[in-house]
Amino acid sequence: MTAIAKLGAVSLDSRDPHRLAQFYRELLEFEVRYESDELVVLQGAGVMVTVERVADHQPPNWPGNEVPKQMHLDLFVTDLDAAERAAIEIGAVRAEFQPAADQWRVLIDPSGHPFCLTLPPSAFA
Repeated sequence: MTAIAKLGAVSLDSRDPHRLAQFYRELLEFEVRYESDELVVLQGAGVMVTVERVADHQPPNWPGNEVPKQMHLDLFVTDLDAAERAAIEIGAVRAEFQPAADQWRVLIDPSGHPFCLTLPPSAFA
């Protein structure tokens, strides 16, 4: 089977795209490829993350659905505790609800998007 498309980027909305881009740049060690008042483009190995300004962005709430999450990132790590501490140091907040803290940690980025630090699937084999 031949792919119809190739993933170009994951895009996140934020009231403050520079702050959110800085957070993900540090978390993922990505490089800034483009930056304007409305958009920041980050480049990593084989993937881009774009952060776009949305003036009335409403952060999703976790785990509720009053404002549902539109998407979230699962980021593979080798040490959950160390990765969680490092992410919090650069601006993440630990979510109160943790459904499986021994396998993944739910954190909230500076714009309110939940994301997970998780062990890769091979860790559970």
